[in-house]
Amino acid sequence: MPAAKPFPDSKSEQDALREALIAIADSHGGDGSSHAVRAEVLAHLKTVLAEQRKEAEKQLFEDGGGVACAQRLSAGMDAMIRAVYDFALERVFKVVNLSQGERLALVAVGGYGRATLAPGSDIDLLFVLPYKQTPLGEQLAEYILYMLWDLGLTVGHATRSIDECVRLSKADTTICTAILDMRYLYGEQALYEELHSRFYDEVVRNTVSAFIQAKLGERDSRHKRMGETRYLVEPNIKDGKGGLRDLQTLFWIAKYFYQLADRSDLVKKGVLSRSEYNLFVKCEDFLWAVRCHLHFLTGKAEERLGFEVQRELADRLGYKSHPGLKDVERFMKHYFLIAKDVGDLTRIICAALEEEEVKQAPSFNRLFQTLPFGRRSRKINGTEDFVVENKRINIAADDVFEKDPVNIIRMFWFADRDELDFHPDALQLTRRSLKLIGKGLRSDAEANRLFMDILTSRNDPALNLRRMNEAGVLGRFIPDFGKVVAMMQFNMYHHFTVDEHLIRSVDVLSKIERGLLEEDHPLASSILPGMEEQRRILYIALFLHDIAKGRPKDHSIAGAEVAEK
Repeated sequence: MPAAKPFPDSKSEQDALREALIAIADSHGGDGSSHAVRAEVLAHLKTVLAEQRKEAEKQLFEDGGGVACAQRLSAGMDAMIRAVYDFALERVFKVVNLSQGERLALVAVGGYGRATLAPGSDIDLLFVLPYKQTPLGEQLAEYILYMLWDLGLTVGHATRSIDECVRLSKADTTICTAILDMRYLYGEQALYEELHSRFYDEVVRNTVSAFIQAKLGERDSRHKRMGETRYLVEPNIKDGKGGLRDLQTLFWIAKYFYQLADRSDLVKKGVLSRSEYNLFVKCEDFLWAVRCHLHFLTGKAEERLGFEVQRELADRLGYKSHPGLKDVERFMKHYFLIAKDVGDLTRIICAALEEEEVKQAPSFNRLFQTLPFGRRSRKINGTEDFVVENKRINIAADDVFEKDPVNIIRMFWFADRDELDFHPDALQLTRRSLKLIGKGLRSDAEANRLFMDILTSRNDPALNLRRMNEAGVLGRFIPDFGKVVAMMQFNMYHHFTVDEHLIRSVDVLSKIERGLLEEDHPLASSILPGMEEQRRILYIALFLHDIAKGRPKDHSIAGAEVAEK
């Protein structure tokens, strides 16, 4: 991949644009308030905006950097807004010196505050006042906003004093989150710094628990609205499970809890290892590249990766067809693997936060479902290697998998038997122990017996199969299943990736067997209870029925060979 082209100097770009706008006004006698001047200024800004986007798209094709593209677009918008601000003061309102009451700070908030913009992103602005609004401040804000609106941009905006910002942040999580991402843009920097200081002293310090609960609640609601699984074949790249909003939620929570200044501080604070942080950066960059390409391709703020755009996106991103797998299917498989990585990062960061919470603040315990006075555990019947912490299975020691790799499968078996959820620490160690799953474990009789019990469980087999898949265990233990993890089929008949489709097939069989789908499947519900001797074969057949998708040979024939092996 070529090296990213250096960013243009935002200050020099701003100065050049400001001079061009002033030259337009001066060509009309220096009065920037006339309709003729405004029309010329707007036309010039439209040309500059189009050139900025054209250059950003060109660089995205050349270096592939998604975050770099978003930062270029943000830097270009910074220069434009600052130039318009200067032009308005100097030529429209002709103000040389602002009075103390007229000074205001222009602050970028929300996504724009993070200095990243997609081509169709909203521009979120906060005009910060020292006290109350003045006529000049109102006119200046209106001029900037109307210019941005006339450029065709979607602008979110608010005008508030520092006192109002602090008061509203305490009462409204959405406002609090927007200000959490604030970035000084222009104007009176002292106002911005006072807001920043008071926000952390008066809001963040006293509302950590409530903020984290609200953010995790928002995430869960968003997932339910968008579809619970991250393996929908037409995912929403921004709000879907495993998308950009999930990554941002993780950073919001960590930023609020640890008061971080930058993402790299996640490593300094011990929240992520260096390799996990690199994974965070990799996921973010890929998702931003896809999102920017999607906006450029559709010409609007489209966030859904529909079938109609997937093939062209694959071409834009440089994917090539391989035998058995189309270019678009390779692209979407990569997408779903990234979404899976985002899920892993969620568990890792929540585990780190929980450790800190147990040490520092027992009042947060409900947030992470721990007991009121710190961590309490009980033994599990039949093992010394695992414990239960408030209905969640956890490891008893850090070497439980290393001393006996069968424990990797055994942990899921105990979770199924006792109907336990998983502690984030247990899943994190599982992810870090995947190298222990090799030929020895795959041929181990006990490991295979435990797996068959999980697959044919009379409880909820799909639940733990899905957990095994999320943790990377299923694809390592059954390499043929690993080949279809995150694989999509580019047609209108499948709504989920192949691995999710197989697990859902097992889920339907289990629900029929448990009498939960009698109304939808009366015949099957009446037959299954009498097939006790064949039930294990049925579960295996469903679990393997599409196991050979994506191969050059017909998947039915290749799948039969896999099943026989």
